[in-house]
Amino acid sequence: MNSGARRVQSPPVATRRSLLSRLKQSNAQESWREFFDTYWRLIYTTALTGGLTDSEAQEVVQETVLTVVRKIKSFRYDPAVGSFKGWLLTIVRWRIADQFRKRPQQNRSPGAGRATAETSMTATLERIADPGGINLDAVWEEEWQRTLFAAALSRVKRQANARHYQMFDLHAMKHWPVQKVAQTLGVTSGQVRLAKHRITALMREEVARLEKEEESRWGLANALAH
Repeated sequence: MNSGARRVQSPPVATRRSLLSRLKQSNAQESWREFFDTYWRLIYTTALTGGLTDSEAQEVVQETVLTVVRKIKSFRYDPAVGSFKGWLLTIVRWRIADQFRKRPQQNRSPGAGRATAETSMTATLERIADPGGINLDAVWEEEWQRTLFAAALSRVKRQANARHYQMFDLHAMKHWPVQKVAQTLGVTSGQVRLAKHRITALMREEVARLEKEEESRWGLANALAH
């Protein structure tokens, strides 16, 4: 996997400003801003893993979000047919394929120019399905879980006891030994372990809650789109 994508801490400024500018005419702009802030890293990292450059991956982020804005008006959530996660991945795959097709002919795979449009697209999607031996579905699932974890962590941080969260952050997130955390904060080792237990339990509850919010999120998105 592209290790550089892991170090990205904030969305590329140009991408964020450009996209938000293009969304100004959409209803509920703040909701789309939240959508972007939640999912841009997932989309961006997947695009890089799919073999795109930084600038191409940024374009995939923009075009994916814009596609969702357009498609959400006709989208109907049906768990029996598929999940939001799978639907979004399908859109990302097509946007990645678009970037491959935009590349100069010499940068494409041999024989692409001789193929029909349909054959070329099929070949591109097959490369995306497993670029360089990497299972893109597995990458998407991993990044999806990271996205949920980050969202849950943000919520828990706002809700939890500040002192408890600080102990959890130092011990569980920054991997400080229990004794070091206790000495630094002037608490007992038992208090550190208890704080970790409490915050971990809150995290599990919040992740489960986020997963269950999928249907209501799409219901709200459909309402906002009209």
